[in-house]
Amino acid sequence: MIYAAGAVLWRPVGDDGAEVAVVHRPHHQDWSLPKGKVDPGETRADAAVRELAEETGFAAVLGRHLRAVHYTVGSDDKTVDFWSARAGDGRFTPGDETDELRWLAPAEASALLTYASDREVVDDFTARPAALRTVLLVRHALAGRRTEWSGPDADRPLVEEGREQAQRLAAMLARYGVGALRAVPKTRCHQTLEPYAEAAGLTVEPAPELGDGAVERDPEAALALVGKLADGAAVTAACAQGDGIPRLVGDLAAQARAAGAPALSNRDLDDPPSRKGSFWVLSFGPDGLLAAADYHRDATF
Repeated sequence: MIYAAGAVLWRPVGDDGAEVAVVHRPHHQDWSLPKGKVDPGETRADAAVRELAEETGFAAVLGRHLRAVHYTVGSDDKTVDFWSARAGDGRFTPGDETDELRWLAPAEASALLTYASDREVVDDFTARPAALRTVLLVRHALAGRRTEWSGPDADRPLVEEGREQAQRLAAMLARYGVGALRAVPKTRCHQTLEPYAEAAGLTVEPAPELGDGAVERDPEAALALVGKLADGAAVTAACAQGDGIPRLVGDLAAQARAAGAPALSNRDLDDPPSRKGSFWVLSFGPDGLLAAADYHRDATF
């Protein structure tokens, strides 16, 4: 199996419009969305951001996952994962891989693209507004067993495997441009975000409203905090626990359904999973409703 990754790289135009980047590849004589193969030891999220930089010259922050495209190259099966990605600083320079870049309205980009699969990815992109607001809900990494810990449960720390999970998570949070951190006041939750906090120079702020018991007692307060985080100036990652996260994701999905705009997701939102070390990428529209919810069972995707 060959794995590759790419994105619909977009930039804002006017009050609520967007242009997307389409590149010409002289080697293939085609017009394509920027994408490329995953290098050994690289996650697909890493590869998507790297390929965007190499093929377009622009830094990018990932948003929602759009789809995986499957096809055959010779005798090999190939899977290409695509994200929505907002363009940051950069400038296109023609090269051997890509000799032309055009910023186009999505409909114009679709008309230019050579492959139907790329056009389907653009269709997925336009199914929701471009400028969605992102919150990452992170389940804490592996901690020691409660029965083997003699101290207060709030002080139960991560085990070695959990610390390794936290290190991998730090690299993933960077891909989403996380600029603020919150955690349930439990040692294991705080430690899960520590590697990224240290690397990014951030402070992990407390979020007691997202604790398991707190979500059960006052779900409205927990939902209000998630809404506040979505409205913040920076993308926030919040680390919580295994009962509260599914409840929150399920309630957010129910709100969107009740408003007649069900959220897109790669999982059943009536039974949201929350494995230790996993995370949800929650994307909110301008109306404050959940527009998309992508679940990643670990930080190796």
